[in-house]
Amino acid sequence: MNLLSTIAISSAMLIASAGLADETALTIYSTARPGAVSADMYRQIPGGSHTGYTWYHQIPGYAVVKQQRDVEIDHGISNLTFTGVAALLDPTTVMFESLTDPEGTSVLEQDYRFDLLSMDKMLERYIDKDIIWNGDSVKLLSVTAGGMLIELSNGEIQFQQGYHGVRFPSMAEGLILKPTLNWMVQSQTGGEQETRISYQTSGITWWADYNIVYHEGEDANHGTMDLGAWVSILNQSGGSYKDANLKLIAGDVNRIPQGGYGQSPYVAKSERMYAMADAAPGFEEKSFFEYHLYTLGRPTTIPDRSTKQIELFESAKHVPVEKKMFYDGSKMFMHYGGIQNSKDFGINSNAKVEVFLAFENSEDDGLGIPLPSGRIRVSKLDSADGSFEFIGEDTIDHTPKDEEIMIKLGNAFDVVGERKQTSFTRGKDWVVESFEIKVRNHKDQAVEVQIQEHLYRWSNAKVSNISHDHKMLDARTMHIPVTIEADGEAVVTYTVRYDW
Repeated sequence: MNLLSTIAISSAMLIASAGLADETALTIYSTARPGAVSADMYRQIPGGSHTGYTWYHQIPGYAVVKQQRDVEIDHGISNLTFTGVAALLDPTTVMFESLTDPEGTSVLEQDYRFDLLSMDKMLERYIDKDIIWNGDSVKLLSVTAGGMLIELSNGEIQFQQGYHGVRFPSMAEGLILKPTLNWMVQSQTGGEQETRISYQTSGITWWADYNIVYHEGEDANHGTMDLGAWVSILNQSGGSYKDANLKLIAGDVNRIPQGGYGQSPYVAKSERMYAMADAAPGFEEKSFFEYHLYTLGRPTTIPDRSTKQIELFESAKHVPVEKKMFYDGSKMFMHYGGIQNSKDFGINSNAKVEVFLAFENSEDDGLGIPLPSGRIRVSKLDSADGSFEFIGEDTIDHTPKDEEIMIKLGNAFDVVGERKQTSFTRGKDWVVESFEIKVRNHKDQAVEVQIQEHLYRWSNAKVSNISHDHKMLDARTMHIPVTIEADGEAVVTYTVRYDW
């Protein structure tokens, strides 16, 4: 019974629980890059569009809204008006149906009105008409540059900067106070009916925030962590959702790119609201098609122009974690774009040794749950004063259970690397070169470092005369693990031949 088009997702996502009046269900999808969302970035600024406002950034997500309401419908043809809908809804996705009499109630026409009342809109409607300015009746000729051109009662033309002292004889026709959906409905029975509307809206998104407290063990390379997870919901859709049944979809749901940034008629200055989760039911996770669905076990209110946080799951304690160090001296040359036979190609060296925390998302280690993409912040206790200090952050993609997660924290201070070419020979269709890689440990304890080398000149490469055991990850990437004693040094040498 949709006049325009249906929402292109499964019907299971569209159906709210029947039998309850004024019930709202909200399913939110995120297209945000983990760690890239800030509520302060997403607001509107004056100017630049016919509505008087232009999006400063587009919210990287959308939602499917389902609302059930008991309404009185006349027998025959009548009009229904629904307010309280999102200002950024997509009119082509709107659906209306009667749950009481689905066969006897049909939609003939529908329209969405978003031309909200504002000073700019009133002035626009009153051009070439009389307004009241400082108690006098004047004709409004034009509105421009933050002011107005008016014709006084004596015929003089005056430019007035700003709109102070302006009054209007009456409300301009066509302006409304709230975004409104209208339907022309034909009903064979009439009377009170339970109805359901659903639509997609932009201007709303969610992401996951993870917090880790790292506890170093007796072995400097191993320890434990406490992991907490929160869902952050940013709502600037122009609609508030009171006591909504909330669902979150995690996964890469394909969607046709949308043009433009939506049209919201009022300034959306970000106002943060952080709601701490209590002992009430939290999120329940389950597989849903090829995605994961997180359903909150209690209703929640998501006001417009707010950022809300809800605990995703209870903190996982004492999860085993391993500190890993990687030295990738040729990282800047890890990709090749064809045969490279120049002697100087790839000889620049990177001295930084990267530090990671690694853990298994397994049930045996206290996790074993699908983790939505998000940002992970890591802190460590300073025993001197009992405070937690920030030591790094990274992002993760959607990660299923039983997969390893690697979190880059930064670069080691006391462990440095050096890489240099020691020989180079070139023929007509081949190159042979040798390298020496040094990693120095200035710490007072031994460290383990994974040296990573890229065979970047050509795909046909053969390694020989390597000084340490190594593992080929693929045809052009090898790992060489080394253990470096306190204040010690590891020296790795190898030769590689390329043929083409």
